[in-house]
Amino acid sequence: MAGAMQLRSIPAQHYSDYRYEVIFGAYKWDPQVGDQDTIARHALLLDRNTAAELEKLAEALAVETCAMEEALLHKPQLAKKLGFPKKIERKLPLLSGYEPGRHVRLMRFDFHPTPGGWAVSEVNSDVPGGLAEASALPHFASPFFPDYEPGKNIADALFSAFTEKAGEQGRIAFVHATSYSDDQQVMRFLSDHFSQRGFHTQLTAPDHLRWNGKKAASILEGEEGELDGIVRFFPLEWLTNLPRSFDWAGYYQTETVSCNHPAAIYAQSKRLPLVWDELGVDIPTWKKLLPETCDPRTKGLTPDFIFKPALGRVGEGISIREAISSKEFEAINKAARRSPLDWLAQRRFESLPLLAEDGTAYHLCIGVFTVDGKSAGFYGRISPYPRIDANAKDIPLLVAKEELSHE
Repeated sequence: MAGAMQLRSIPAQHYSDYRYEVIFGAYKWDPQVGDQDTIARHALLLDRNTAAELEKLAEALAVETCAMEEALLHKPQLAKKLGFPKKIERKLPLLSGYEPGRHVRLMRFDFHPTPGGWAVSEVNSDVPGGLAEASALPHFASPFFPDYEPGKNIADALFSAFTEKAGEQGRIAFVHATSYSDDQQVMRFLSDHFSQRGFHTQLTAPDHLRWNGKKAASILEGEEGELDGIVRFFPLEWLTNLPRSFDWAGYYQTETVSCNHPAAIYAQSKRLPLVWDELGVDIPTWKKLLPETCDPRTKGLTPDFIFKPALGRVGEGISIREAISSKEFEAINKAARRSPLDWLAQRRFESLPLLAEDGTAYHLCIGVFTVDGKSAGFYGRISPYPRIDANAKDIPLLVAKEELSHE
């Protein structure tokens, strides 16, 4: 893996302008967590073989993930082992009519370099983030690295998928938690991308949809009427917190083209490996790349196992000792012992840090998006610690141009 990836600095005299472009062009209006800047001063440069390898692995994982979801539709009793809230668990039978080909399936697989090759920490299956950063940052950074170019664009891939399945110039609702600026900036980026290419788009909260039979319709003032598509950036488990008067289960049964359909919740659970052997599905890529995973109650767990929440997101709640305070470490261990169905234990892999030009070591996560099983873009993040969480920096990922491979 040495030499296949480089961390190169964005020229210091251009970083301020680059950061400005990211804030407004990538809709990253709040580019900090606390006092920490989350826009990296570096770019990640990949050779073409490494980029192709990651895309091939992600596509294989996507096929296997969809096969596991289909198997779970026919074995709903296994869902009890996946750590879902009871309100979600009771609605899972509604997924029996799920037709994968009707909907747009978006996933992001998170890869980490290790001394033994690539490891995968998880799939972001329900509402994967990083869409704006992955689409825009490489284009802003590429002028500084003329031998490299952006890879595939996830926003373009989603647009093409909706054009194929929802028809051209359809009405698409971008559903999100409207009070959260982080969520709003992602959906506004995608909404603008779609509207500039002919779709009629609307930004909406999840309870602004109603269901006419199995078709979704908007009740947003001035935007009333049937919808052709839904892009949901609202975690499925959050739907249960909406007012009782709202029929959130309509999302489970809708025939309106959706990204993602609630069937994605199966793979969102980090406890899915605990039922792998009961699914009757061949998943060699997952078994090769995902570290050993087991129930927190498993006897004989060694110190190299970490705890992760079953429905955790953005790296939260992972018990990597050197990346968190002693207080948080103890709180995670206590929670895993108290509510083991909400957690999993996973053997820790050795994250292989990359060195920047100044000798600073950074741990890396490369998220590879897939749309309907095809690779659709890269999302890079770096951190001085081996836990990639909300404090990690977003980094543009560029791929060597074709002519470099012949030198």
